[in-house]
Amino acid sequence: MAAAPGWWRLELASLPELEESLLWKLADLGIPRVAVQHRPETPSQRQLIAWLPAIDWPEPERQQLALALAPLAEPFGLALPPLLWSQQADEDWSLSWKQHWQADPVGKGLLILPAWLPCPPEHAERKLIAMDPGSAFGTGSHPTTRLCLEALELLAAMTPEGLAGLRVADLGCGSGVLGLAALRLGAASVAAVDTDSLAVRATTDNAALNGLTPQVRVQLGSVEALAELLEGQPADLLLCNILAPVIQALCPAFNTVLAANGVGLLSGLLVDQAPALQLALRDEGWQAELTAEQSQWGLMTIRRVA
Repeated sequence: MAAAPGWWRLELASLPELEESLLWKLADLGIPRVAVQHRPETPSQRQLIAWLPAIDWPEPERQQLALALAPLAEPFGLALPPLLWSQQADEDWSLSWKQHWQADPVGKGLLILPAWLPCPPEHAERKLIAMDPGSAFGTGSHPTTRLCLEALELLAAMTPEGLAGLRVADLGCGSGVLGLAALRLGAASVAAVDTDSLAVRATTDNAALNGLTPQVRVQLGSVEALAELLEGQPADLLLCNILAPVIQALCPAFNTVLAANGVGLLSGLLVDQAPALQLALRDEGWQAELTAEQSQWGLMTIRRVA
């Protein structure tokens, strides 16, 4: 009799409204081996793929997983895409998983590069950010992350010195890709926090991959922990790629992490959530403008009301 397979491979369509929540929920459920796949010619047709140890995920647990994921679609009036399960032989799953990542040019001059791949010659002039997405936090492919990366580039292009010398605060750092991009664009330092210990480890590891450990400080926690890392000196630039309700809940403390003359880039929000979030920010003394959109997701730029 053949040996039982070592892994279940789970696939489902990654709708833009759900992708961020699915990645968060899978990590929260202890499923770190996740990739998001798409062909370069069809970037909107994205597939989320996860690998689960077969011994831990018999049929009843797989049914429970579908029930746990289904509510994520309800706020958007959507149905969760079908979960497709297939058995995978007990081979080195990481090799199969890594095949779904590739070099990813972002904006005019950034390149997100999975750490095990060489830099393609055609992208040699781009600023390289090496990433290991092994803890389910991705390499920057989600629209909210790309919006932030492109906004960082635009901000850097507004002055001859770019982001040179800026102190950056990253609230909800995930893989650390936004803070690392800011450093590649000239920022002096990054203070980063996340409420997920896997994110703290991922950011720490990715900073080391890029030789940027001395410029990055990362800690478990939320906005209070970020203020502590900044030692009472709010940052020049705040990066915040988290869901809109969380941004709204945290914005009363933004004055502790973003200087009065600083700029904040907020993503993770749907475009139709922008008006309510703008009102909440205005009540806290911030001028907020929706400055970019992609696939129903928006990026908001905030500054102190003059």
